Amino acid sequence: MEKRKILEMRGITKTFPGVKALDDVTFDVTEGEIHCLVGENGAGKSTLMKVLSGVYPYGEYSGDIVFDGSVRKFRQVRDSERTGIAVIYQELALIPELSIYENIFLGHEIQNRGVVNWNETIKQAGEMLRKVGLEINPDIKIKDLGVGKQQLVEIAKALSRDVKLLVLDEPTAALNEDDSENLLELLKGLKTQGVTSVMITHKLKEVIHIADRVTVLRDGQTICTLDAHNGEVSESVLIKNMVGRSIDNVYPGRESTPSNEVVFEVSDWSAVDRILGHKVLDSVSLHVKKGEIVGLAGLMGAGRTEFARSIFGNPDHYLIDGHLVVKGEECLFGHPEDAIEKGVAYVSEDRKRNGLILIQDIKENITIANLRELKKGFVIDTNAEIIQAQGYRKALDIKTPSLEQKVNKLSGGNQQKVSLAKWLFVKPHVLILDEPTRGIDVGAKYEIYTLMNDLVAQGMSIIMISSELPEILGMSDRIYVVSEGKITGELPIGEATQENIMQLATN
Repeated sequence: MEKRKILEMRGITKTFPGVKALDDVTFDVTEGEIHCLVGENGAGKSTLMKVLSGVYPYGEYSGDIVFDGSVRKFRQVRDSERTGIAVIYQELALIPELSIYENIFLGHEIQNRGVVNWNETIKQAGEMLRKVGLEINPDIKIKDLGVGKQQLVEIAKALSRDVKLLVLDEPTAALNEDDSENLLELLKGLKTQGVTSVMITHKLKEVIHIADRVTVLRDGQTICTLDAHNGEVSESVLIKNMVGRSIDNVYPGRESTPSNEVVFEVSDWSAVDRILGHKVLDSVSLHVKKGEIVGLAGLMGAGRTEFARSIFGNPDHYLIDGHLVVKGEECLFGHPEDAIEKGVAYVSEDRKRNGLILIQDIKENITIANLRELKKGFVIDTNAEIIQAQGYRKALDIKTPSLEQKVNKLSGGNQQKVSLAKWLFVKPHVLILDEPTRGIDVGAKYEIYTLMNDLVAQGMSIIMISSELPEILGMSDRIYVVSEGKITGELPIGEATQENIMQLATN
C-alpha cells in the first residue's frame, strides 16, 4: 500500500531583488520517511524550508503548500509550528543562560491558571530528553553543554510540541564524528516512533547512510528525487545531479611540488589559558616549506584551533612560550595586525562570528584587512577598492548580483569565498585555513581545493586544519597529528592512512 504524503510543495517560486532563489520547485515528503534535501550552496534548500516554516510568509512566494492533507497559508512561524512542523537551523535557537527545561518549553509553557507549573515542566522535560537519548539533569544551563548535546536539546524542544515533520538544516555541520553518528541514529529511532524528518546536509556519506529518498535542487529548481530503496542513491549520482557534471576526483591533483625553503617554523610552542589555568598547547614544534600544504589532524578539542589563534596575534590572551620564525625572522605577534604585517593570515573556522562582518557588503569585507593598500592620502580610494574586490569576486567565482550585496544574504559557500578573498588580499606568505570547507557543498569544495593548489603553485604555504580525514589525506603534502595540545606524530602523505592518523589522534 502506498504511503500517504504528509507534505507537498507545488510550484514554489521565491524571488529576491536580482535573484530568483526558487523557480517552480516541487517537493514532497512521505509520512514516516527520512527525506534528504541536497544541492550546492545557493541551490535554494534553506529558502525552501523558510517558505515551509513561515519565515517567508504566504504572499511573499507563489505556489502551494499542502501539509497533512490541507493547503496551508503560513503567515508566521507560529502558524507552521501549530500544525506540527519544527525547523532546526544551523544556528541553534537556544538561550545559553536558561536551563534545559526552560528552553524546551519556552513559548509553550505548562501552566495552571496562568501560573507556570515548574514541577511538571521539569518532569516532562526529562521525558523529552530521554526520547532523544540524553540522561542529564534538565536543570543544567545550555551554556554548559557541548554542541552535540545542544543539538539534541533542540530536537527535544521540537518533540515537546508534538511534531509531525522535523526539518534539520545542516544538523551535523559543527559536530564531531561520534556526535554526528548519535544524531543520525536518533533520527532512525524517531522514525520508528512515527516522526517524519527532512534533513538538509552537504555530507553525502550521511545521505547514503540515512535517506529513504533524496531530492536534489540546483539553481533554485528541482532536478530529481531519488529512491534509496531502489538503489538510485550513490555519491557519484548525487554529485552529478548537484553540480550538473561528474567530478571524478573530489581532490584535484597538484602538479607543483614544495621547495626545501622553510618559511614558517614553531618550536617548543606552549600556551596556557589565563582564566582556567590549564595548558592548551604543550611544546608544539612544526615547520612548513614554501609551496607546501601541511595538514593538522586531530579530534575536536585537540588544540588545533588554539594553535592557530595563538600564532595569529593571540586574541585569547594565552600565556605564550616558545619560538616562532617566519621567513627567517623570529616573531611574536601581540595582535592580529602584527601577524598580517609579517605575512601570516588566518581564515577562521567560524566565518560568521570571527571571519566576516555580516551586515556589511562584499566589497567592504574583502578589503577590510588591508585598507592601508587602498589609502589615497588620508582617505580610502573607493575606485581602487571596487577594482580589487571585483578582481577577487571574479577569481573566486563569488556568486552575487552585486559587490554591494550584504554578506548575510550569501550562501555558506559564497560566504567562505569572501572570507578567503579577505585574507588573500593581504597577500600572505603563510595562510592558515581552519575547517575551510565546513558547511559547504561538494562543488564549492572542489573550487576551494583548486584555489589552494593554485596558491601553493604560486609559492604560498598553507596550514590546513580539518576534521575530515579524507580532506586531510586528499590535500596535504605532510600531516601533523595533534592530541591534547601535543604533536603526537608527523606523517609524509605517502605513509598516512585514516587508521594511523586516528591512532595518533587518540594517543
